[in-house]
Amino acid sequence: MAIFKDYLENKSPLILHGALGTEMEALGYDISGKLWSAKYLLEKPEVIQEIHETYVAAGADLITTSSYQATLPGLMEAGLTEREAEQVIALTVQLAKAARDKIWSTLDETEKAKRPYPLISGDVGPYAAYLANGSEYSGDYGQVTVETLKDFHRPRIHVLLDQGVDLLALETIPNHLEAQALVELLAEEFPEVEAYISFTIQVPDAISDGTSLDEMAKLVSQSNQILAVGINCSSPILYEQALPVLKKAGKALITYPNSGEVYDGDSQTWKPKDKDALTLLEHSKDWHAHFGVQILGGCCRTRPNDIKALYQEFRT
Repeated sequence: MAIFKDYLENKSPLILHGALGTEMEALGYDISGKLWSAKYLLEKPEVIQEIHETYVAAGADLITTSSYQATLPGLMEAGLTEREAEQVIALTVQLAKAARDKIWSTLDETEKAKRPYPLISGDVGPYAAYLANGSEYSGDYGQVTVETLKDFHRPRIHVLLDQGVDLLALETIPNHLEAQALVELLAEEFPEVEAYISFTIQVPDAISDGTSLDEMAKLVSQSNQILAVGINCSSPILYEQALPVLKKAGKALITYPNSGEVYDGDSQTWKPKDKDALTLLEHSKDWHAHFGVQILGGCCRTRPNDIKALYQEFRT
């Protein structure tokens, strides 16, 4: 493959696609329920393509597919057959590609010269997203095994790769067994694939299930396929202490925090951020300057204008 690796070796900052569910809510769509934003892959897929288009136009270099919550077991529990579920996951790639190509075709040569041709990143969300119980923030998967997690992730990865994604986004990972399962699965069954992995954290020195970041950095350092490591869907105030630990993995660093608002997993509501909190752009500039973070974006409660601000800072 060696596409993502080539982009990273260029050393220029790469800008990530922003939040999907947040934007759907802002547009008035109800994303409650176990399928979350993925239910609109069934009901109104064109709105997902339109959001992708908004982020490409804002300057995103990595276009993340809408497959975070789209899993075979989740879709089959919603009443789809296995084949229909696979087709929905395939659709997430088709929508991302269509959005990229549509917007790219509208750019003049001056704009194209400022940025790389956007890559399609196949979103491999955590087992927690299927559970839909807030465990992205606790990492509590009960008695699940590494083999169970491999079985869960394998079919979605197959579909994403069959549809021609450029890399995999192993994102919002809160559990050390899941990270181990993904690293092993790539090496054993998908050895040509490039990927990045990002964890959720609730404290600055451990992922959400309590496993130390040191241990996770060691795990990631052993993979030749995972080319970047970082943190997403977490409070930005934790990143300054966490990033130096993850940097020990010897990979490019990636950051896409929540807006600074805090999610309460019990009530499933967001609490406002402090009025003096830094913006996503201010945080990202600091992390890029101090830690060499190369891939920058925003997660929950961030909007296309946040991504546009990153583009204007790092591309113009």
